[in-house]
Amino acid sequence: MTIDYRLSAKFVIIVAGGSGSRMKSDVPKQFLPIGDKPILQHTLERFLAYQEESHASLHIILVLPARDIDTWTALCEKHDFYPPIQTVTGGTTRFQSVRNGLQAIKTAEGLVAVHDGVRPFITTDLIERGFAIAAETGTAVAAVAAKDSVREVLPDGSSRALDRNRLRLIQTPQTFRLDWMHHAFAQPEQPHYTDCASVLEASGYPITLIEGSYENIKITTPEDLKP
Repeated sequence: MTIDYRLSAKFVIIVAGGSGSRMKSDVPKQFLPIGDKPILQHTLERFLAYQEESHASLHIILVLPARDIDTWTALCEKHDFYPPIQTVTGGTTRFQSVRNGLQAIKTAEGLVAVHDGVRPFITTDLIERGFAIAAETGTAVAAVAAKDSVREVLPDGSSRALDRNRLRLIQTPQTFRLDWMHHAFAQPEQPHYTDCASVLEASGYPITLIEGSYENIKITTPEDLKP
């Protein structure tokens, strides 16, 4: 039976396992405030807005380290924020955390978008395009062109210029067919798996890039929070 992925179930895995080290903060960066709300709340609200606008049945899975679940619960109570989502305990690496999120999805039919919890400026349009392209090609990975000149550092310490027109900076969401995701994440973890696209690619699946947004930043350092 052929599956029409345009009409299939949609899932989202929000990975929020960062620390505050590069933010020079004792508070994990996903819990730092933007305005009067935690970064993670802003991120979740974008997906809830997509669900409302598109009338999609969206199952949202939040993956948090065990040490942070009580903190997040307290923040939700403080901000009167009780989203209809499922919370799953993460692993020690991003690969393990995504795999834990996948294990909470009991079907292999549908699409799943994986998004960083600290990318709170994601638009509903980008979410929709990710699901739409993944329904056609099996994968949809947000990316933007490099603005700066880029050089590759070689093993001997020298460097060489690369053609930035051929390079893309990878973002999230990264959206995939669920059966492909389940198969790819059944393989052993490798050090070069820096995102879901690299895991899928290693399993032989083609990666389709879609236009991301320069505003869709990943909040990592204090400079990212400056107005």
